[in-house]
Amino acid sequence: MKKYIIIAAILAVVGCKDKADKANSGKLKIVTTTTMITDLVQNIGGDAVEVQGLMGSGVDPHLYKASEGDVSKLFNADLVIYGGLHLEGKLVEIFEKMESQGKKTAAVADAIDESELLGSEYFASNYDPHIWFNIGFWKKITLYTAEKLKEQDPDNADLFDKNSTAYIEKLDALETEIRYIIETLPPEKRILVTAHDAFNYFGNAYGFEVVGLQGISTATEAGVQDVQELSNFIIEKKIKAIFVESSVPRRTIEALQSSVKSKGHDVAIGGSLYSDALGNKGTVEGTYIGMFQYNVNTIVNALK
Repeated sequence: MKKYIIIAAILAVVGCKDKADKANSGKLKIVTTTTMITDLVQNIGGDAVEVQGLMGSGVDPHLYKASEGDVSKLFNADLVIYGGLHLEGKLVEIFEKMESQGKKTAAVADAIDESELLGSEYFASNYDPHIWFNIGFWKKITLYTAEKLKEQDPDNADLFDKNSTAYIEKLDALETEIRYIIETLPPEKRILVTAHDAFNYFGNAYGFEVVGLQGISTATEAGVQDVQELSNFIIEKKIKAIFVESSVPRRTIEALQSSVKSKGHDVAIGGSLYSDALGNKGTVEGTYIGMFQYNVNTIVNALK
């Protein structure tokens, strides 16, 4: 009840606010949720948009709760672009409220046909929301996002088309590069063990068997039995390295490593992967392309 009172109060203020900001800047005001989407919109929108990302590096979208300031940003935006498929599980009610008020929102997951999505019992959508780990999907999402920007700002349609075409060319080059790197790793060594099941789309697209200690949502905790079963799997498959994730506590993988060692075997922590968020702003890993390159190089080098 308190949540709805807060939203209602902010809506009352927002409803009285005119479009002065947009008129003064001449730019479309976009609010995004995850860092991946923020980077995408900046690439497509360029100087024609003003982008505010709610989540920063290392932030887990599964657990993210909006502050009053966030709600204000969302309702003041010309367009809100989010992941969908209940990735931002604790923001769903806010998005639904916005839509009922006629506010413009877009879920990038709508760019992907349901037949291509992977099932998941951990989300109300019944699908795994980690779709950015398939570069082919990200190309479709690029085109979808460009169309949403054009709907809101048709005067800059040519710019959005030009930028999205250029970005897809970069994604084509990225896919060629990472497939070449992956080919240097023997197929029998392509087993990726991580803190939670964020990499299933990656595994499907690029030929890896993926096993997560936690479920697809980080809202679930790994139990003792999960650790024991996965440690036995690591020993059986002679896996050299397992991986922590930037947005998941390191202790989950360290517990798995200790379990393997207690059984007279050794497994290294191969590095930290970016899963639900990009790296720090201003770094190579703070971009979608840089994140993907880093992850693939880290995985392949550790498993060789």
